Amino acid sequence: MSLSVFEAAAGAPDEIALVVGGASVTFRELAEGCARRLASIRRGTHGAGADDLVALVGASDRATLETVYALVTMGRPLLLLHPRLTETERAAVVELIRPARVISPEPEPSAVAAAGSPFARVPDARCLAVLMTSGTTGQPKGVVLSRRAFLASARASEKNLRLGRGDRWLLGLPIAHVGGLSILTRSLLARSAVVVPREIARGARLDADALARAIDEERVTLASLVPTQLEWLLSRDPPWRAPSHLRAVLLGGAAARPVLLARAADRGVPVLTTYGLTEACSQVTTQIVGTVNRGELGSGPPLAGVEVRVVDGVIEVRGPTLFDGYVPAPDGSVFSGDGWFTTNDLGRLDASGNLHVLGRRSELVITGGENVHPAEVEAVVEQCPGVSAA
Repeated sequence: MSLSVFEAAAGAPDEIALVVGGASVTFRELAEGCARRLASIRRGTHGAGADDLVALVGASDRATLETVYALVTMGRPLLLLHPRLTETERAAVVELIRPARVISPEPEPSAVAAAGSPFARVPDARCLAVLMTSGTTGQPKGVVLSRRAFLASARASEKNLRLGRGDRWLLGLPIAHVGGLSILTRSLLARSAVVVPREIARGARLDADALARAIDEERVTLASLVPTQLEWLLSRDPPWRAPSHLRAVLLGGAAARPVLLARAADRGVPVLTTYGLTEACSQVTTQIVGTVNRGELGSGPPLAGVEVRVVDGVIEVRGPTLFDGYVPAPDGSVFSGDGWFTTNDLGRLDASGNLHVLGRRSELVITGGENVHPAEVEAVVEQCPGVSAA
């Protein structure tokens, strides 16, 4: 399978591709919308090369999602700008990365789609997206991710999640982040649905009630959440119970406190802790489906095809999901001679192969000649009576 909405529509025309604000869109309808947008994009970027970067704000409304799918199908590399950046911040990113075009999706494209919407196979080595990250340095930089990396990440994730037709994955993360964009690419390959809550589609923020309502009413089977969002769900009044159709909640983006994981396990929420980074096209390690983790199992084992090692306490990653480099390009290679990428995260591997992330290297405290990881101290403090969070 390729990352083409037309190929998906040919093989699964009546499967639901998107649920945006409660309205369902089949793959056939999505392909028709993308065909119109492709015609409009080609008209607006006439003379641009196939490898020229196109920038747009990564919102989650239908017009933007159709445009993203169209550009991915076309093979045009994307620079996705975070929707919450100010105009000044967006201008700074554009100045740093220098895309060939900055486009704004039309609410209803006026261009007429070409008959049959032909598409050519796009080389897997071509860049799919440049996503911004600041890492631990605070200096923004673009992470260049190929189509090959997204395909490898999707295949590795599918071996664990068994994503397929009938699944409905909640899009509660910005598509300008690799975790959000990966939901689109994985669901496209699996011919499954992406569910966008009404609030997200309107550009508003989710709250606990909106998140619970989207999961319950749209029969979400998979959700990618950050710990704060899980905390919302578990703190709702009246208490929220995970519905039977929700088979996995991937929890990442920040350290998950053991006390939070224990609460989720007690409530029957099927949480799978995960560790990932933009440079590895999202997930690196994830708990195996069906695992009940009360905080003692870390972030799970590496995904299929991904290698993880810890050298002098620092996590290193190798595999086909890794990025191609940064923009602007640094002096020298970011990879070792045998292909390992050194992260700025500290961790350890237990006897079962689970990765335990201990925090950022920059957060390490050295006192009395001993290394102290703040996350481990916080975990102990949270066991004290009267402490809900540290």
